[in-house]
Amino acid sequence: MIIIIKQVVKIGGSLFPNYAIDLAKKLENTNSCIILGGGEFANLIRKYDSEQNFSDEANHWTAIDCMDITAKLVNDKVKSTKLAYSIEEVNKISNEGFTPIFIVSKFLRDEDPFECSWDVTSDSIAAYVAHLLNANLFIVTDVNGIYTQEPKKPGSTFISKIDAKTLLTFQESSIDVMLPSLLLEFGTNCYVVNGKCPEWVLSLIDDNINDYNFDYTQIIGD
Repeated sequence: MIIIIKQVVKIGGSLFPNYAIDLAKKLENTNSCIILGGGEFANLIRKYDSEQNFSDEANHWTAIDCMDITAKLVNDKVKSTKLAYSIEEVNKISNEGFTPIFIVSKFLRDEDPFECSWDVTSDSIAAYVAHLLNANLFIVTDVNGIYTQEPKKPGSTFISKIDAKTLLTFQESSIDVMLPSLLLEFGTNCYVVNGKCPEWVLSLIDDNINDYNFDYTQIIGD
């Protein structure tokens, strides 16, 4: 029986290491493909870029290398995962009964779908992969979803559902700048959910679980 990837789960670098490892374990047998954010490794590149003004190309590809680093480290701690280096390997590993963690650097160099920019992060990369796999997209981060402004700022309001076109007008949010445009281009939706509560993620991806008594944001792109 061929197992089809049902969803791409992008685990934010802010959840690395403990929350990311725990969630990766819990995604066993869910027909998921995992993509890891670059976390503090990528943040260091941003910091150094602000001091040294590296080229867009250098920033882009070294930040993607950071995604590979977190992916390899998470995979080292989870017995139910295997590293995949191509879309073909993602499907092959899933059919072997493991959860693929996608090492995206070589794949992206071959495909080269994005301009080199800080506007493109692991969120947009996950959206592109989900589009190719015809899978649902879940952006798992360290906050409950999308807010009208930085969650800790006074007057910030949580948004449970938002159109991607509206999200294009936001100055900042818990997703990257490019993601809303890609959701509109691909005509797909996405969910943003807090990975510090892995049961929330599992509730959204499991058709047999109907407990949605928690905050999450649905972004409408279709």
